[in-house]
Amino acid sequence: MSGRLDGRVALVTASTRSIGRAIAESFVSEGAKVVINGRSTEKGERALAEMDAGDDVAFRPGSATDRGAVEGLVDFAIERFGRLDIAVANAGGIGDSAPIIDMSDEEWQYELDLNLNHTFWLTRRALRHMVPAGWGRIIAISSVEGKQGKPNVAGYSANKHAINGFVKAVAREVGRSGVTVNAICPGIVETDMLRERAGASLGLDGVGAVIEHFVKDTALQRPVTVEEIAAFAVHLASDLGGGFSGGTISLDGGDAYH
Repeated sequence: MSGRLDGRVALVTASTRSIGRAIAESFVSEGAKVVINGRSTEKGERALAEMDAGDDVAFRPGSATDRGAVEGLVDFAIERFGRLDIAVANAGGIGDSAPIIDMSDEEWQYELDLNLNHTFWLTRRALRHMVPAGWGRIIAISSVEGKQGKPNVAGYSANKHAINGFVKAVAREVGRSGVTVNAICPGIVETDMLRERAGASLGLDGVGAVIEHFVKDTALQRPVTVEEIAAFAVHLASDLGGGFSGGTISLDGGDAYH
């Protein structure tokens, strides 16, 4: 690799598997030290062993729905590596979503905490260190559903729309300090969450049916890969990504077109 992130310190929420894991691995391969995170200590320790990056990677357990755990990730990164340059709000997803008429207050709050609130908590804490330092990268993993919407995922879609607006506003607040704030909006990606939850949420049977449902109106007619998302995150996190801020970048195989 080219060492585009040499000397940088990053943290990635929900990064023991799937998109977050791919981003963390790509950051390490480009020279960064990285804090990975997840709810399961067992999965975190397994990820550390599989990544085999020695002292360049550390794991911190905690749920993205817990404000203290999210803010504690920033504090841990600084304690462990002495600084924080890049924060990726990757955690998110769909709970037990249903038609909005049947959605409970508890489920609405869970999706709000997991998606929008976690992005807010992480960004606020990270910026308190990045702004004085005069350099930083905030990257939120949003969704193509933050630009459109599908039945039975109203909570998820509402949160991702809100995240897209959030990064646009925050980018204008902190741009002069040397900090960029962007969102990557993937389309369908074959992840554990997709296999575990998306079919039930959309009333579809099996991962194949879910993929077909999402890709049929796209240009590429295939899912986006976690490696493709990670490669774009590396660019945004690098010095060469410094001219891009306030963006909500569609990485969806040609679905939303905006």
